[in-house]
Amino acid sequence: MDELVKQALAKWPNVPHCYGWLGLDARGHWRMRDQQAQQQQLPGDKIAHEALLGFINRNYGHDERGCWFFQNGPQRVYVNLEATPYIARSDPRYGFVVQTGAPLAQIEQAYLCDNGALILRQGEVVAQVDDRDMAQVLPALRLDGQALSDEALLAWLEAGQGSLILLHDGKEIAVQPLRYDAVPQTFDFQPMPQAE
Repeated sequence: MDELVKQALAKWPNVPHCYGWLGLDARGHWRMRDQQAQQQQLPGDKIAHEALLGFINRNYGHDERGCWFFQNGPQRVYVNLEATPYIARSDPRYGFVVQTGAPLAQIEQAYLCDNGALILRQGEVVAQVDDRDMAQVLPALRLDGQALSDEALLAWLEAGQGSLILLHDGKEIAVQPLRYDAVPQTFDFQPMPQAE
């Protein structure tokens, strides 16, 4: 957390929290959701300002309820999550990086959901792989030791039979099946934080 943010929290500890105004989409874009976007349930405008993106990324965290937020000075701006708290992209150096720029170098768990989404976990970081990067990730999946064909992948998604692994950084990570609607509960996060 930025030192300036810590100072603002100490100076103004009781600023009301903000809900619904910030979102993270399934491709790792932060989105500003004005009143019209909230009322019409739209994703909102993509934030492109580099300094603001850096500020959000440095001051991103979660509370004890599993609600993710951006600490904007003394105010917590809670984030609506389209997918997971982090979105991973393939990266030639690290294999994967999340939207904050941090690498996923030590992936502990991998899940392939019934909708084809790949979820990776490293400590507290739970990241859905950006769907645009799945074509690059598929060659790293093996089913019973063999390269994965489209047909074999579909069969595994339907029946979950066979040993599916993800090759990453010289390691074999077992891939577990998971229903996509169970992702928030499995990883204990709130996709749409609400005021208590």
